[in-house]
Amino acid sequence: MKNLKLHEIRSEFLKFFESKEHLMLPSFSLIPKNDKSLLLIGAGMAPMKKYFTGELTPPSKRVTTCQKCIRTGDIENVGKTDRHATFFEMLGNFSFGDYFKEQAISWAYEFLTEVIEIDKDILWASVYEEDQEAYDLWHEKIGLPKDRIVKLGKDDNFWELEVGPSGPCSEIYIDRGEEYGCGDPDCKPGCECDRFIEVWNLVFTQFDKDEKGVYHPLSHPNIDTGMGLERLATVLQETDNIFEIDALQEIISWICKKIDYKYGEDRKKDVSIRVITDHIRAITFLISDTVTPSNEGRGYVLRRLIRRAARHGKLLGIKDSFLSELSKVVIDSWGEDYYPELKENKENIVQVIKIEEEKFLETLESGIKILNSYIDETINENSKTLIGEKAFKLYDTYGFPVELTAEILEEKDLNLDWQSFKDHMEEQRQRARDARNEGEEIGWSNLSDDEVYESYDSEFLGYELTESAGKVLLLTKDNKEVSSIGEKEKGIVVLDKTPFYGQSGGQVGDTGFIEADGLKVKVLDTKKSHNDLIIHVVEVLEGSLKKGQEIYSKIDVERRNNIRRNHSVTHLLHKSLKEVLGDHVNQAGSEVHADYMRFDFTHFKAISQEELKKIEELVNQKISESLKVTTEIKNLQDAYKTGAIGLFEEKYGDTVRIVSMGDFSTELCGGTHVSNTSEIEMFKILSEQSVSSGVRRIESITGPAVYRYLNQLEDLKNAGARILKTDKNSVLDKISSLIEENKKLSKEIEKLKLDNTEDEFSNIINNIKEFNSVKYVTYKFEDVDLDTLRNLADRVINEVGSIIVLFATVNDDKLNFVCAVSSDLIKEGYKAGNIIKKIAKIAGGGGGGRPNMATAGGKDLSKVEEALNSIEEELK
Repeated sequence: MKNLKLHEIRSEFLKFFESKEHLMLPSFSLIPKNDKSLLLIGAGMAPMKKYFTGELTPPSKRVTTCQKCIRTGDIENVGKTDRHATFFEMLGNFSFGDYFKEQAISWAYEFLTEVIEIDKDILWASVYEEDQEAYDLWHEKIGLPKDRIVKLGKDDNFWELEVGPSGPCSEIYIDRGEEYGCGDPDCKPGCECDRFIEVWNLVFTQFDKDEKGVYHPLSHPNIDTGMGLERLATVLQETDNIFEIDALQEIISWICKKIDYKYGEDRKKDVSIRVITDHIRAITFLISDTVTPSNEGRGYVLRRLIRRAARHGKLLGIKDSFLSELSKVVIDSWGEDYYPELKENKENIVQVIKIEEEKFLETLESGIKILNSYIDETINENSKTLIGEKAFKLYDTYGFPVELTAEILEEKDLNLDWQSFKDHMEEQRQRARDARNEGEEIGWSNLSDDEVYESYDSEFLGYELTESAGKVLLLTKDNKEVSSIGEKEKGIVVLDKTPFYGQSGGQVGDTGFIEADGLKVKVLDTKKSHNDLIIHVVEVLEGSLKKGQEIYSKIDVERRNNIRRNHSVTHLLHKSLKEVLGDHVNQAGSEVHADYMRFDFTHFKAISQEELKKIEELVNQKISESLKVTTEIKNLQDAYKTGAIGLFEEKYGDTVRIVSMGDFSTELCGGTHVSNTSEIEMFKILSEQSVSSGVRRIESITGPAVYRYLNQLEDLKNAGARILKTDKNSVLDKISSLIEENKKLSKEIEKLKLDNTEDEFSNIINNIKEFNSVKYVTYKFEDVDLDTLRNLADRVINEVGSIIVLFATVNDDKLNFVCAVSSDLIKEGYKAGNIIKKIAKIAGGGGGGRPNMATAGGKDLSKVEEALNSIEEELK
């Protein structure tokens, strides 16, 4: 058989099926598109599921791909075994109602035996025990001997979901030889030993399984095949496992060179090297596909992989961050041919990894120290299980991943009390829920009572109207349904029709008035119930509001207009962030108010002032271009075809509202918007900051708020000019000159302080004493700052050589100590940090520092002399 490299095998496979009239598609993203059932793509057919079900029309009836995949179900076994990996590539050929078993089997055999020249005598096949057709094709069409065709049951050779497409499958195995076997003369595919390695699975999707478990034949059956690229490379390169194939050896060689180690000499080190080698591919590809580290979902998978890889680097003795450099090996190798996006996203990949790894290394160092103390306590208590409370404290207080805690415990032959940990997590969630509930408005708690609102429905007219007639359907007060709400009372109202927008999608609810003859009701807020029913929180100002009453609703139009400006600008901002920072940016939440808006988004580092300026300029450019804002209702599938950006997909129903702003921005959104971007008037960023790891926040204003903001800045500038007694256009020059003048004065003050202490220097030298052959000196100062004392202590050591210096100073009733130790005495075990801790304790304070120089504070001024005189006691 041909000894092909990994990237050559991929190329040969795709070229072969292109020659069989298959459309070669690039790998789909690891992020599933419009599929709530998957967190990440874990199989070659997963991105094409809807082609098989008929929900979408495939671009060709014959398709071939090499799909990047991630599975984390056995992450703990990666590196420990020869077969587990989180990242792998799946070669596949697919037929959507075109060819079937005969061609699938024939082409698979042709590729294996003729293209990559695997010996026919080492090929075996398994078929579903009831699939005689596949058995006959292998024997009669292909010529495979009957004793190399194995019939297996449903667990092994039948693919199905609970309902939907299903069918038998045929797996192709390669016999690696008796030396890999179990010694059983009847050993064959299906045995648990390592002799027979399965390389290709051919799935014959010929049934549609209904909810009763009945299999209905499909009129146009499909073919779905999958072959692990790394596993095939293992066979062709005749290696024992995937970590020894050429492409992965490139990564391993880099790591080994980094730690000056030869792979294969130490089992523990090899495990760590394998973990890093596997994880760095997954990390690199995830970031390239716009995943950023976070504490949930795909972001948490990425964060966990980076943390595991970084920790195994520590176990190998790598002190600093290294994964960002290692990712370049993956980018250069895999990005050369089939994955060009890796090279396009190289800068982003490297930066995300570096920032995340460096943050984690800080956490790791402190966390491991604490965990080790917990481990010691557990062992001393003759226990084999760490209590969940300690693991939770590590996680909650120090940010130390619980999975990492469990891994380290396992290495020490200890367990984690997972149930106790989960109990503490649930208690924390309940505290958060309780805290939220405490802030709810009057009567709002009955929103959680589904039965109250289940039978009601209201029509929202607010996209087109700002006022409308309506009828009262439901009234509640003090968490109870009532027939009326009287004057000066508060409650909740449900109307059959309303122009009021209920808070959702980050946009706050409308306010305004509900009126009728002799009735005036103020709408304090508008929200939505669990079933999207619009709920008005009200206070009756005049008259009495009754169930069934005909009323007229009016929203606060000026407030709504400001909200519309701020909501529309989130769409322009979202697109502008992608344009300036990259496609990895995605909305992570928003709050749209009348006077400002807050926009959260995924990004791995602070935005520079230059980048912020570009983003702000681009948004304002699109405002000035007077882009028409249009909305249309489409079914979800058609919406995705338009390229609309969709957020939080699980919230979408079968139909969605698409908001477009010219050709610049298209998003799914249910909020209220301007009809033309020019109505936004102007956009100004007020702040940009981090809100959590991997998520940043921009706060901004629009329209009249920008005008007010500019006026405030002008007033501030004028006030500053008056205080500085200068022209308003010269304020910066005046401030600069004052800063320079202040620096000069500060230097003069420092010089005067040194001059004042010069007279005392001879007194200090004359006060030097000796104890146990160690010279030391103590001295008390008044109104001398710490920097001056540090300089003076250095001067004493330079003058005397071998000595311990201990100073105290009292400034404005504040006591501080400075201790300095010469380098020769440090070697003998005298350390300034240790000495000063004990000295300061006498005066009711504390502190510390380096062995050569340390500072501390004190509280009891009456103990200064006692503290200084205790130096000899410490020198003992």
